[in-house]
Amino acid sequence: MAFLRLGSKSEAFHREGHSWICTTGLPSDVSINIGEMSFHLHKFPLLSRSGLLSKLIEDSSSGDGSSFSLRLNDIPGGAKAFELISKFCYGVKIELTALNVVSIRCAAEYLQMTDDYGDGNLIMQTESFLNEVLGNWADSIRALETCEEVLPYAEELHIVSRCIDSLAMKACADPSLFNWPLPGRVTKQSPENTGLWNGISTATKTQPTGEDWWYEDVSFLSLPLYKRLILAIESRGMRPESIAASVVHYARRYLPLMNRQSSFNDANHVNPGTTISNPSEADQRALLEEIVGLLPTKKGVTSSKFLIRLLRTAMVLHASPSCKENLEKRVGAQLDQALLVDLLIPNMGYSETLYDIDCVQRILDHFMLVEQAAAIATPPCIVEEAQLMNGSDSLTPMTMVATLMDGFLAEVAPDVNFKLPKFEALAATIPDYARPLDDGLYHAIDVYLKAHPWITDLEREQLCRLMNCQKLSLEASTHAAQNERLPLRVIVQVLFFEQLRLRTSISGWFFVSDNLENSQNPGGKIGLLKNDGSHPINSAQDCATGGQDDVKHRVSELEKECLSMKEELQKLVKTKRSWRNFTRRLGFNKKSHSCCPKGSKPTNLRAPQSSMNRQHNYENIEVVPGSLKVN
Repeated sequence: MAFLRLGSKSEAFHREGHSWICTTGLPSDVSINIGEMSFHLHKFPLLSRSGLLSKLIEDSSSGDGSSFSLRLNDIPGGAKAFELISKFCYGVKIELTALNVVSIRCAAEYLQMTDDYGDGNLIMQTESFLNEVLGNWADSIRALETCEEVLPYAEELHIVSRCIDSLAMKACADPSLFNWPLPGRVTKQSPENTGLWNGISTATKTQPTGEDWWYEDVSFLSLPLYKRLILAIESRGMRPESIAASVVHYARRYLPLMNRQSSFNDANHVNPGTTISNPSEADQRALLEEIVGLLPTKKGVTSSKFLIRLLRTAMVLHASPSCKENLEKRVGAQLDQALLVDLLIPNMGYSETLYDIDCVQRILDHFMLVEQAAAIATPPCIVEEAQLMNGSDSLTPMTMVATLMDGFLAEVAPDVNFKLPKFEALAATIPDYARPLDDGLYHAIDVYLKAHPWITDLEREQLCRLMNCQKLSLEASTHAAQNERLPLRVIVQVLFFEQLRLRTSISGWFFVSDNLENSQNPGGKIGLLKNDGSHPINSAQDCATGGQDDVKHRVSELEKECLSMKEELQKLVKTKRSWRNFTRRLGFNKKSHSCCPKGSKPTNLRAPQSSMNRQHNYENIEVVPGSLKVN
């Protein structure tokens, strides 16, 4: 830490209780009272250095040489600063440091200690040393922290703005180019323990290792000073990511609720020993609202995890509605980056549900608005074939959010107070195209039906319309076909689409088999070709034979599956009349397409239109499992 020694005389002051007495051998003729402290001094040393004291002494002096008292309760820095100023007036040795230069500079200004009252007066000395302090990062931090003690005077003398500008310039620059110590927390140490060169300690000096080297130091500033510093750093072009990381670091230090909810595993983790004592709820609420305003608005700069934790804290602290709405919009804008565990926000309101479903619904609604706006603003583009083959890398934000919401629904579905309309609203917000498979939605519906066995058949039907049976995987279809909690209509739909998928698979096998035979025996004359005993022809024939065997084996297995499905369907009805009524209600026609007159039109199977209004047209379609033949 830099320091400056002034004066040459030995110590001439001693303290007795609440009094400082000058031991020059002459009786004191003026007493200056500051708070509870009294200074018994002499008029001449004070008159020669201070314009204010000169005027006060002149006005208060009686002319008979008797002593008198003055009171200076408004002096910046109080008795501690005036003690050093008194010693300066007597020429006694004092030391200016980054920890006292601001208060002494303000007190010197208050006492009018200009060069008109002696060359090299205290205003000039402190101003010169202050410029030296501002050239060093650590000393600038110390000086800025002490500005709060004399804030009105420091603001008037532009000391605060000078410290902030100095720190902002250094934070935005590469510290390795300027040899600035110290990254990490600044410690208040005595000048005797510092190094000799330029008053800077080199023994404890470490080199900055990354962009976060300044986060810890500035996190000890008060909120008003920290806010001004962040705004100054932002105006100098600092990356939003760095600003957000600093704000996160600051929030975790002063918001104890953030640390209780979750442990953020990042490079700027604050050790438990460095946290401050718990502030009041009102102070935390004000701090949180200010932090929300300081966070950069750019999407993706602040992690969704931190934003959701901040939202939770805002709910606990009863922050303003505008603050919570701001956080919900920020989370919604980047909902695809959130994790399921983060969305499980405990309910702080009057709703009976365990988790805050309404909050998640609002977040999802904002995500949909952002996606719709982006879709309108983005011109249509051709998707390259390579992008379609990238697997997980090609997942769109909408698909990722659909998966996230399906998982959320499955997690909150066991809550008996989770009402059906809220489940439907949350599930229906996601468009149908966002789900490549409806397995996740089916799982959530199944969990809900299991936890709510009292809902009516009509409500079960309404709930199951949310999913598309055509988009269930084989595993999910197998489970659904045996699920007693599903309505009968849904089970039949699942079986029907499984049969449709089965026929498509068989057709594919026959197509491959025919192509294989044609490639091996073009024109049916392969037997006339000369075979010289070479292995390629024999290998091709073996492959053809093996391929046909595989096809036949696969068809046999599929026939067995169809027979099993047929038996399950037959178990669903007991009489022919009930089966007719059942199939008529589902929209099936008894007559198959193969039995239709020649003039009848082929069947059209239309795809579902939406998640909520999904009506399947099964007219002119007969479910005929097991009607497979292999020649």
